Amino acid sequence: MEKLIITACICGAEVTKEQNPNVPYTVEEIVREAKSAYDAGAAIIHLHVREDDGTPTQSADRFKECIDAIKKELPDVIIQPSTGGAVGMSNEERLAPTLLRPEMATLDCGTCNFGGDDIFVNTENTIIEFANRMNELGIKPEVEVFDKGMVDMAIRLNKKGIIKSPMHFDFVMGVNGGISGTARDLNFMVESIPAGSTWTASGVGRAEFPMVTMAILMGGHARVGFEDNVYLSKGVMAKSNGELVEKVVRLAKELGREIATPAEAREILGLK
Repeated sequence: MEKLIITACICGAEVTKEQNPNVPYTVEEIVREAKSAYDAGAAIIHLHVREDDGTPTQSADRFKECIDAIKKELPDVIIQPSTGGAVGMSNEERLAPTLLRPEMATLDCGTCNFGGDDIFVNTENTIIEFANRMNELGIKPEVEVFDKGMVDMAIRLNKKGIIKSPMHFDFVMGVNGGISGTARDLNFMVESIPAGSTWTASGVGRAEFPMVTMAILMGGHARVGFEDNVYLSKGVMAKSNGELVEKVVRLAKELGREIATPAEAREILGLK
């Protein structure tokens, strides 16, 4: 079985310090959390950025400031900016970090409810626009899917040559409005993707570690972090993203999976 790639989604766009005071907003806090995750075993930092007051932003300047600061501390880590941004942002806002030509970026493949009255909008034309931008700039997309229909959209665009092979999927499980975070549903998603694809499982809230454990057993990869879940276990607040990554590493060792370094992750994912 391949070594396990661990992605740390260190802050997201929605979670706040009110939910966990260790959620990073400032550049210094983002570097601190990236380092805690990397030191624990994460090969990829999935990156949203904030203003100092916690407001989500897709500013290319803010992304550059954070990426440069992370790379100064962690020169070999893979940084994967989000093009999801926050609910209500325009396409151009969301695409801004691609101008920095990162190795990877996220590509959301459908529209979904996002709690309450919020809708995370990704029309077919939006998906095509984002994929074409990534192709032009040599960026590997991580195909973000919240339900089976988004897998089908990615496959259809792959057949048209818009999303290139081999695809790498992130199954986001347990979001209100998306597929639930159960073993049955994760297996359904995994069985739906083309041969030769790689995949990561993300579980939101209480689904995080069940989905990670399934991914370890099934040969996939794992994502954890404050964006998805702020608790180490029921009622126990995580002190850092590193604590969440450490728990994945412990699970992986118990279940016989070695942890991939950033260099090994690049090889597995076909990054240049």
